[in-house]
Amino acid sequence: MAQLALGLASLGRPAYINLGREDALPADRDVDSMRAQCHRVLDTAYELGIRWVDAARSYGLSEQFLSEWLPGHDVTISSKWGYAYTADWRPDAEVHEVKEHSLARFTQQWQETSALLPYVDLYQVHSLTADSPLFEDRALQDAMVAIGVPLGFSTSGPRQSDAIRRALDLGVFRSVQSTWNVLETSAGPALREAHEAGLRVIIKEGVANGRLAVEPPQAVAAQAKAQGVGPDAVALAAIAQQPWVDVVLSGAASPEQLRSNLDALNIEVDLPDLAEPAEQYWSTRAGLSWN
Repeated sequence: MAQLALGLASLGRPAYINLGREDALPADRDVDSMRAQCHRVLDTAYELGIRWVDAARSYGLSEQFLSEWLPGHDVTISSKWGYAYTADWRPDAEVHEVKEHSLARFTQQWQETSALLPYVDLYQVHSLTADSPLFEDRALQDAMVAIGVPLGFSTSGPRQSDAIRRALDLGVFRSVQSTWNVLETSAGPALREAHEAGLRVIIKEGVANGRLAVEPPQAVAAQAKAQGVGPDAVALAAIAQQPWVDVVLSGAASPEQLRSNLDALNIEVDLPDLAEPAEQYWSTRAGLSWN
């Protein structure tokens, strides 16, 4: 069975693409309120036995909030570089983050990450795509290897499989973090290949940015009712049961959401094929609002 980890995408900044998040967060989302909420969820995660926390440079102040909470807690830390947070703490910003896979961006963001966090167990390229300039930039690849930290990459979009397979050919990565859920299963075969090649497989967006929790398909809702858990737990259980999955990220925005997510590790589910065409899934995701 895969382990559950806590992702901080919803907790390091005032807005994110995550349905059902708005009621889980404080009414006032200033820095102090979000810091307190992040620490409450981290405390709950630790109490529940979760020992992995995933952050990113673009998750607002996630690395700072994590660094402030970290003393006295023994956890695995993963973070990501590649996107810069540009919203300046404005929930209504037109652009929230900007991607750049360059040597300059990597150098800057690794310095920022390492200045905040006393250690990093895994440093990942954020949203690597098959057409990323990283694949042709040997100086960037060498610089990544030179930091001496295990390297990984995350993927997004309808061509995740292409990015995964091309990244495997580089031979420098030890981990892959991709979107896979019962609505978007297209990366499954490539992720299985990555697992068989020895990479750790981490799954993100397991509840489809909240879609599976707020508006679950009938089959998910029925299993949730039958097992006395939330639809989020059913969705995450379907991921944890995949033999090639090592880590499932929870994007919980509150202690209550996290406890509900954790029920996934205590149930077994049997769902029909609910997958949408990848292009349709990602088009729908692109239309979701930041809230």
